[in-house]
Amino acid sequence: MPNRGEQFAEGNYYHVYNRGAGRNLLFFGQDNYEYCLRLVKRYHERYGITVVAYCLMPNHYHFLLRLDAGQRLSQFINVLFNAYVQAANRQQNRSGTLFEGRFRHVRVDREEYLLQLCRYIHLNPVNARLVSCPDDWLYSNYLEWVGKRAGTLKDQNLIRAYFASPEEYAKFVNDGRDEIRTAERIQRYVWD
Repeated sequence: MPNRGEQFAEGNYYHVYNRGAGRNLLFFGQDNYEYCLRLVKRYHERYGITVVAYCLMPNHYHFLLRLDAGQRLSQFINVLFNAYVQAANRQQNRSGTLFEGRFRHVRVDREEYLLQLCRYIHLNPVNARLVSCPDDWLYSNYLEWVGKRAGTLKDQNLIRAYFASPEEYAKFVNDGRDEIRTAERIQRYVWD
């Protein structure tokens, strides 16, 4: 693939996301989610990437990543999802693209955005009404953040830097749920 000219910088955080072509499914079942996560575990260290937060949704994904070495973020995403697409296409007896173009990314340039983005990523399945609380979605690292699952795809140092306990992060996320519910209740009274 041709280079898009991005200069990903070491030490920076990036929100990386994409969705299925035509908003179709990316993950067809539990084995697809698990395979994708095994690929993330296999490749993230090789490419100098720290996974801070992630959520795999049926037709899209979100990652909050920190680039720890070099400028290889694009390579990481390309290797990861090329391997995933090849396997998913074989499994589903299909061919062609699975994604709606290249992945998108935003550099996280403010500390407060970093924390809000973690909350947004972990609340994604709740906001999509797939589950009623983030604890129930197995394909994010929320359970690792709140100490309910021992996974390796998280930045424990970052978590400890901002939250004194797993319960404090859970409260932070749940406060975001309350803000969303309030916004939904008053939406019909808001004039755009």
